[in-house]
Amino acid sequence: MSWAWVVLILSGMLEAVWATALDASRGFKRLRPTLVFFGALVASMVGLAYAMSAIPVGTAYAVWVGIGAVLTAAWAMITRQERASVIKVVLLLGLIACVVGLKAVS
Repeated sequence: MSWAWVVLILSGMLEAVWATALDASRGFKRLRPTLVFFGALVASMVGLAYAMSAIPVGTAYAVWVGIGAVLTAAWAMITRQERASVIKVVLLLGLIACVVGLKAVS
């Protein structure tokens, strides 16, 4: 796996961090989550831009969004901010399969 893929995966993980921090900031009214949001957002975008220098834009963006979406939804279910269900878990596993498939064909 090339460095671009490693950076892309980490950037996707940071997408989940900034999405969660955005919610926790309560409309930018809480300082710490707001700072985490902006830091993670910038780092995630920089990583995505770096990864796009070696990975086609469509694949890189889809993988980045997929990782962020799965981790954000999973975290919300783990912390009980969102109700977990079998169908949600199955659909998230399907999204993971699609991300792995994109990596496999790239």
